[in-house]
Amino acid sequence: MMTYQETVNWMYVQLPMYQREGRSAFKPKLVNITALAAHLGNPQNTFKSIHVAGTNGKGSTSHMIASVLQEAGYKVGLYTSPHLKDFRERIRINGETISEADVVRFVDRNLAFFKEHQCSFFEMTVGMAFDHFSREEVDYAVIEVGLGGRLDSTNIITPVVSVITNIGMDHMDMLGDTLEAIAGEKAGIIKKGVPAVISEYQRQTWPVFKEKAAKEQAPLILADELSEDFKTDLKGKYQVKNIRAVVAAVRSLLLPEVSEEVIKSGLLKTVENTGLLGRWQQLGTDPLIICDTAHNREGLELVMSQLQEEDYDHLHIVIGVVKDKDLDRVLPVFPVNNVTYYFARPDIPRGMDAADLRAKASKYGLQGVVFDSVSEAFREAQNKAASGDLIFVGGSNFTVAEVL
Repeated sequence: MMTYQETVNWMYVQLPMYQREGRSAFKPKLVNITALAAHLGNPQNTFKSIHVAGTNGKGSTSHMIASVLQEAGYKVGLYTSPHLKDFRERIRINGETISEADVVRFVDRNLAFFKEHQCSFFEMTVGMAFDHFSREEVDYAVIEVGLGGRLDSTNIITPVVSVITNIGMDHMDMLGDTLEAIAGEKAGIIKKGVPAVISEYQRQTWPVFKEKAAKEQAPLILADELSEDFKTDLKGKYQVKNIRAVVAAVRSLLLPEVSEEVIKSGLLKTVENTGLLGRWQQLGTDPLIICDTAHNREGLELVMSQLQEEDYDHLHIVIGVVKDKDLDRVLPVFPVNNVTYYFARPDIPRGMDAADLRAKASKYGLQGVVFDSVSEAFREAQNKAASGDLIFVGGSNFTVAEVL
């Protein structure tokens, strides 16, 4: 039997993984995951699930929903992606990650099936999550979509509520190059008769969700219409729309245990209950160091807006991105004045060369220095920053992961 590290390495290297390789690893069919679920005894049918899709905010939303249900006394599974420090972050129950032994056992038990069916990294991980939640007899599992929705491996569940957060232009090579087309893929998680919560009204996407919900006879709830003011321990004013989606989703479950007080408490204890990392996370105070995993235009606009509200003398931005990022959409969002950039390549095959990133960034007036690694760039930013400055780390999940 392989060790934990050997097992995870096999999953990464043996089979392509979208986060590492890009489009070549994307398998837009549910045939494999359906076969794997059947092989495992269809564990996804043994617990109630909440399905969360969207371009931005789905991770934060998933963690907040899990925290509220946990606060209500339920045993709650949480499946998210990607991870930042350890593969096991993807699969949690009441904040506790799946054990190394359980990861090893699952892969060892199903290795022959994986090889025979050439299962993708994502298919194996989704199967592992469903199997783990079933074995541990969770009451609810909050399942975050990996990519898109309609053809995502998680989309074999029939949830008790579906949630769709903000829609933006990301992964356009796979999901379409208009907001309507991308919304159509996300709308694929809307199931017959299952309430669907849409976090915000967007002119181009609302008709898509309305049409799909009508076709599935699914009650449609627009969270934007909530007027109450709830708070969360997740930093960043951009969480406001996510919070509304969370409140609408948990209220739709009509659970007597989920009182307004439980909702408030769960929102305020999201990090404590779930262990969420990388969302406007403060890493230091003198100088102030912030990291955030936002990586597309819509997400970065919110984060950069938040940055401009901070009080600092000089801004230092450590940035690394992946090769398939549409830089002409992303780079104009970043500030030009009173800022120094530290360009680095995330340590994955998809990482964009730092010199290429600087060359492109300079066209938008973003000036800085190239470094061989994210850690080296971060160290230099720390060396250069004075006590009243602010260091921001972002551009990609992988950039943040290396600093964490």
